[in-house]
Amino acid sequence: MSYWNDPANMASNALPSTNPFGNYTVVDTVPKELLHMVDPHWYQFPPMNPLWYGLVGFFMVVMGILSVVGNFVVIWVFMNTKSLRTPANLLVVNLAFSDFFMMLTMFPPMVVSCYWQTWTLGAFFCEIYAFLGSLFGCVSIWTMVWITLDRYNVIVKGVSGEPLTSGGAMARIGGTWATALAWCLPPFFGWNRYVPEGNMTACGTDYLSGESFSNSYLYIYSAWVYFTPLFLNIYLYSFIIKAVANHEKQMREQAKKMGVKSLRSEESQKTSAECRLAKVALMTVSLWFMAWTPYFIINYTGMLNKSSVTPLFSIWGSVFAKANAVYNPIIYAISHPKYRAALEKKLPCLACATDGRDNISNDTTQVAEKSESA
Repeated sequence: MSYWNDPANMASNALPSTNPFGNYTVVDTVPKELLHMVDPHWYQFPPMNPLWYGLVGFFMVVMGILSVVGNFVVIWVFMNTKSLRTPANLLVVNLAFSDFFMMLTMFPPMVVSCYWQTWTLGAFFCEIYAFLGSLFGCVSIWTMVWITLDRYNVIVKGVSGEPLTSGGAMARIGGTWATALAWCLPPFFGWNRYVPEGNMTACGTDYLSGESFSNSYLYIYSAWVYFTPLFLNIYLYSFIIKAVANHEKQMREQAKKMGVKSLRSEESQKTSAECRLAKVALMTVSLWFMAWTPYFIINYTGMLNKSSVTPLFSIWGSVFAKANAVYNPIIYAISHPKYRAALEKKLPCLACATDGRDNISNDTTQVAEKSESA
């Protein structure tokens, strides 16, 4: 018998067994008030190796601290730097706000659950935990779509595009929160439900019920928060990349005709700044794709091939999705010249080194401000 299948080798802090079937499973230490939420599918799996709980708990502590601190710094710097308070950056602040509260509410309960190797915070808080994770995740996803759309408007449409205003940005932000709230409430009223995940350290939507009505929620919800944003980003970036490629080609041809290596006109500087901002958004969206795809795969595997879902398999959705909240402040700290300059001024200990790049950063800073306020 393996180490983690032997009851004698369980951690000293393990809780008393509540398993009604008598066999040794991952559900053994789940509190009685939570058992009605646990799908019978999980009773066939032995407890996970305690090492997994320790690794996941340690990962969540590190990711949680980085995310909470990083996103708080982003919000503080953007809101306390006048030159950064542009309509486009309101979307960035909203993204940081959503990511900040996602990890602030997600990582402490999960760390506690990893310590006890099961969910110990009660049935109601399990539902609240899953609801908040879904809400903040949906807001972050659609905020990234708005950021991408703004880059498309500036780079592809240029002067012909309608500039983003503060009112327009706030309308997008308000609509995003309202829509996300509307999508995340139905599980409380019987259209699907929030339940413990297979590893019993987190909670999410129920993808194992096998009921068509319950599954319909996941199909429609995934179309809204996964497929639609994914296809929109692919569509928008195809035009952004095409516009950038055409511009670079024109600039090379013009420089060749003039017998110079490059053209340093304001237009070229502006496009260069816009390209840098587009790369930031593209990197953020790519990391979002890597973060949320495991959750998508787990949910659809549970609905279409239930037998393939194991407690260990279910861990990766939570881990990857929550790590997404860490990426954004790091990306903006490294790649956003105006943010980096403000960070260096307000919090020098956290600023990235910019030696040898001051002139480039200053040019980009001035041009980025023009492009965002154009």
